[in-house]
Amino acid sequence: MTDPHFVPQRSPVPAGDGTIVLTGADLTILDVEAVARHGAAAALDVHARARMQEAREVIERLVAEGAVVYGVTTGFGALADRSIDAADVERLQENLLVSHAVGVGEPLPRDVVRAMLLLRANTLALGHSGVRPLVVDRLLDFLRLDVHPVVPAQGSVGASGDLAPLAHLALPLIGRGTAELNGQIVPALVALREVGLEPLALGPKEGLALLNGTQLMSALGALLLADADRLVRTASTVAAMSVEALLGTDVAFSAAYQLARPHPGQVEVAAELRGLLVESGLQASHHGSSHKVQDPYSLRCIPQVHGAVRDALDHLRRVLDIELNSATDNPLVFPGGGATDASALATGGGLVISGGNFHGEPVALALDFAKLALAELGAISERRTALLLDPHLNGGLPAFLAPASGLDSGLMLLQYTAAALASENKVLAHPASVDSIPTSANQEDHVSMGPIAGRHARQVLDHVERIVAIEALCAAQALDLRLASLPGVVPGAGVRAAHARVRAVARHLDADRELGPDLAAATVLVRDGALATLATLAGAGAGPRAQA
Repeated sequence: MTDPHFVPQRSPVPAGDGTIVLTGADLTILDVEAVARHGAAAALDVHARARMQEAREVIERLVAEGAVVYGVTTGFGALADRSIDAADVERLQENLLVSHAVGVGEPLPRDVVRAMLLLRANTLALGHSGVRPLVVDRLLDFLRLDVHPVVPAQGSVGASGDLAPLAHLALPLIGRGTAELNGQIVPALVALREVGLEPLALGPKEGLALLNGTQLMSALGALLLADADRLVRTASTVAAMSVEALLGTDVAFSAAYQLARPHPGQVEVAAELRGLLVESGLQASHHGSSHKVQDPYSLRCIPQVHGAVRDALDHLRRVLDIELNSATDNPLVFPGGGATDASALATGGGLVISGGNFHGEPVALALDFAKLALAELGAISERRTALLLDPHLNGGLPAFLAPASGLDSGLMLLQYTAAALASENKVLAHPASVDSIPTSANQEDHVSMGPIAGRHARQVLDHVERIVAIEALCAAQALDLRLASLPGVVPGAGVRAAHARVRAVARHLDADRELGPDLAAATVLVRDGALATLATLAGAGAGPRAQA
């Protein structure tokens, strides 16, 4: 019998095989990104297959016995008191999918859909949903064959799971709905025929198990976190460029000072900054001079602000590490028992328990916290851009970093764009999870709105990537001008490398030109992680407890 507290172990994978094996218990953010964006293969663990089959037998016994089980032999939500005839149990599951597929809005991006397919397969692999292993096999077939259901982005309130989006995700399994195949949107039956698959005939509970869960908000969160991890490290690198260009002091980043208030993110960011500024002739040029001893907060408080952002993202990571490997279906099947609640339905040594594991509140709150943090990362970056462009504050550099300011506007309007994006982020950062509109005739009287938090967090992150790209362009221009005025002086080794990478995609501004292509190229540089790598290497070299 299955112990409900048992943590499945991943089966050994042949050496050199990059396949991600789904146990339901140990999927990671890196795994999700590998499958969703890089085409990594996924397969069902042999032990998970056995657990699923054991739980499936419990469901089949219940149906054979005519037991009253929510979603198996009853209606759904407020219709849970309506019994379903045995002859209609299978039709009930198809009706559930087609009736719930009422999402609206733009289709979700391909990587989000792929992440949803993977996460749904992984939660079913835990063996608490009572579906056949064939259902997981078919979800993984879709990933393997690049069959991507068309899933509208809006329509989930994030409480009985992401019902509408997951219904759209599941419809192509039964030959309904639409899918993207080879870049074309086609009817699901056409897609199945093209790849040699037959539509599934769903058995009892399988429709419900496919759409009860948090896989949309979790997919959004996992991919957001993968990108945010790169962005926060990129922000360290770009901030170090600004510190150098503005003749800011590194004294505030000293190890002893940071360890007097040792928040993990703060200590980590300060170490990266120290590493990026190693061998800086610019720092040496004004240490001990008449240069101001305290910089504006957007420079002096980089570790405190950037570090707090990282700590907020680490909270999202902790939540997702649990959520990605949890049973979020309802009801749940425990083939070996393991509960003594008199309200649980016992059958043949197993238990079926109805509860609320589909409620998205843990993920919704963490996503709201993450988007608030990311908005702050953009806000402080925009302030450094403003410093770089202001001739009253940038340490003697020309207005808007234009060599012929007046005739040329230089980089003036880049700060306008950054300000507009930062302002929009303030609206998007309003927490979605504080709202709740009851659904299903007040049966579902409190909902999480987690998918809205996830979509808004994605927008905030996209904006901050552009804000940081703008700072990178301005910092590179300011460094050009600063170094031209100080012959023979060089910035820190990490800053030199970052400056070179920016200049490889966007040349120095000698006179006004269209800056759209430069911003697009710098945004790609921010997103691809090339600048993030420099911060990682610098932090490892400095060490969180290294001396300044």
